[in-house]
Amino acid sequence: MFSPDALPVDPTRVRQLPAHFAWADHRLRDRLAALSLEEIALYFFLHLAADKRGCSFWADSTIGKKLGIKEGEVIQARYRLLAKDLIAYRYPLYQILPIEERQS
Repeated sequence: MFSPDALPVDPTRVRQLPAHFAWADHRLRDRLAALSLEEIALYFFLHLAADKRGCSFWADSTIGKKLGIKEGEVIQARYRLLAKDLIAYRYPLYQILPIEERQS
């Protein structure tokens, strides 16, 4: 059974509440155009489901049902969010990562 006290996937990169009044980092606006609708849906679902460290352990099948998409689409969106360094994942734990400043 999963323990909610388990360490995040990447304990060196636990996100902090941004200085502005929102849990979703405003810098994400600059990246939305590069995300598919499935990626956006999964990313914001994870925001809603996350604990204070940005971690959640919802099953892909349950996430798919909640979002109205197939489990395979959740998995593909997860792979793309991993590649874009927006989340970390180690079964069954998702972790929302802090958004890093883009290099010019």
